[in-house]
Amino acid sequence: MPAEFLRLLVRRFSLLLGVYLLLRAGFFAFNYTTFQDASVAQIALAFWHGFRFDISALLLLNLPFIVLSLVPSRARAWQRLVRVVWLLLNSLGFALNLIDVEYFRFIGRRTSNELLTIGDDVRRQAGQLLLSYWFLLLPFGVLLVGLWLLYPLPKAGAAVAPASSRPRKRAVLVYAGQVLLLGGLLVLGIRGGLQLKPLRTGHAFMQSPPVLGHVALNSTFTFLKSLGYQTLERRAFFSSALLARQALGSSTPAPRPGAPRDNVVVLLLESFASEYTGIENDGQGYTPFFDSLATKGLFFREHYANGRRSIEALPAVLTGLPSLLESPFITSNFQTDELHGLGEILSREGYATSVFHGAQNGTMGFNTFSGIAGVQQYYGLNEYPGGGKSPDFDGHWGISDEPYLQYFARQLSQQPQPFFSTLFTLTSHEPFVVPKPYEGRFPGGTLPIHGVIGYTDFALRQFFKTASRQPWYEHTLFILLADHTSQSDRPDYQNILGNYKTPLLLFHPGRRLPPADVHRITQQADVPATVVDVLGLPTNRQLLPFGYSVFDASTTGRAFFLSGSSLFLVHHDFVTELTADDKIRLYPYQTHQLPTKPLAQPDPVKAQQYGNEVKAAAQLYTDGLLDNSLYR
Repeated sequence: MPAEFLRLLVRRFSLLLGVYLLLRAGFFAFNYTTFQDASVAQIALAFWHGFRFDISALLLLNLPFIVLSLVPSRARAWQRLVRVVWLLLNSLGFALNLIDVEYFRFIGRRTSNELLTIGDDVRRQAGQLLLSYWFLLLPFGVLLVGLWLLYPLPKAGAAVAPASSRPRKRAVLVYAGQVLLLGGLLVLGIRGGLQLKPLRTGHAFMQSPPVLGHVALNSTFTFLKSLGYQTLERRAFFSSALLARQALGSSTPAPRPGAPRDNVVVLLLESFASEYTGIENDGQGYTPFFDSLATKGLFFREHYANGRRSIEALPAVLTGLPSLLESPFITSNFQTDELHGLGEILSREGYATSVFHGAQNGTMGFNTFSGIAGVQQYYGLNEYPGGGKSPDFDGHWGISDEPYLQYFARQLSQQPQPFFSTLFTLTSHEPFVVPKPYEGRFPGGTLPIHGVIGYTDFALRQFFKTASRQPWYEHTLFILLADHTSQSDRPDYQNILGNYKTPLLLFHPGRRLPPADVHRITQQADVPATVVDVLGLPTNRQLLPFGYSVFDASTTGRAFFLSGSSLFLVHHDFVTELTADDKIRLYPYQTHQLPTKPLAQPDPVKAQQYGNEVKAAAQLYTDGLLDNSLYR
């Protein structure tokens, strides 16, 4: 390959590296509150590490362009084609990184393949997303125009030395040598160096503080790495699954044949973070009805979500499976693994089981997963009277919360008792629009979501008002919790632990619930064991070992979540981190607040105990999925 074309390839690639540096700076600036505790030196190091991920992602993304560039032709048509391919390929990368400037605030991680796995949802919402985030089109357009103008072209009029000017055999050997050298450099760049294993997302978090891994990464890398089959690495912390289960610890509720077979209703509230409730913030919140209901039931003050995305909540709540993978279980290659959910367990005991979600059927795979969890009936937008043409349709996601919760109450009255039903609300989701009849009725607060949370709280009030007049109401356990957190304006919540802090409320209008420590650590994955415990049902060893019943007095509870490729285990005294390179770190526990630096000299007994516990969870989870042995 002529040396000039090799130089052009290097210049074009260097231009892309410069653009990715600008994109990283923009991502950092827009999400500064997430990284504000890091020092200047630590931030600079994260930017430096970022070049490694940029080179890998850009080489992988631009492989077609690089192949075309191997053709040493100055023909105008050919050079225009190569230029167009270059711009089209890299426009995809630019778009992913610009999207994450905003999307990162909601999911707390760089984008992966969820844009494809929930592609229908994205397509349906494309219009409103463009209206909400139109300003991102400006830098996108500027980048495309700038790159088109700055794209290095061969010098006009220069001639390529004819092949006959030197021995043909030598020319072929030189060309082959150049291509082989380029190929070796490509392999080295894509795999991220000479280390034993290719570059992974987790490598970004092997720095201090680990949260800067999000800065070192780029969204092109995380998206491309998540495509196709994701190979999980087996964990070998323990020599057998039995030893791992002993280290993890678990407790299965004992059946009580005489326990009342009450109805159970789970209200899974979209983005209903602890930060928005008044009961958890000295009365400064947007949820007056929820706050009043919490005083009448068991309100658990140390509750945490198992994930940051809606698609991760249903597996935790219905089957006790926390989200400990980078990609959601619902869209993973492990959907066919053996999994027993509350739908199956309760159906076996004569319960009518159902899931309600006012969005289009198929949204985030909820209907499919409900079936996997053994739920008999799924009610989506298609089942709602009028469907998408109903005046209750919000024009974005589905049926607004207030009319949908009223519809839910009516449908429950038609269910044979006992019943188990889960409802997932949707209005408190982007674009955070309060329905027109209620505009201005709720305090606007300081963030777009605040007014919508007030509306959802009002919808809950109306639901309970209607439900209280139904014959099944006095015989029903209500469980209220959130799927994940969302926008934040309270500094004390703007940390890793605060990003997962959500409320949990158990309310039974007809009878007193068993005694419980409301300050125990709880998580979404505790719901299955809790329901089985309250109802006194046999489980046939079909409960996963990650959660506990909130009434289990033999433990103080725990919570698991994955953040920045680190697995976190929350206990009442310490938070334990298992890093991407298998190091154990301990932090002192304080409600929804996590220090940026781990303890320099942690209690060795606790470090070993909790370290083994979190390692056991990682091993049982990973190997259980790989071997389809979660229950063995």
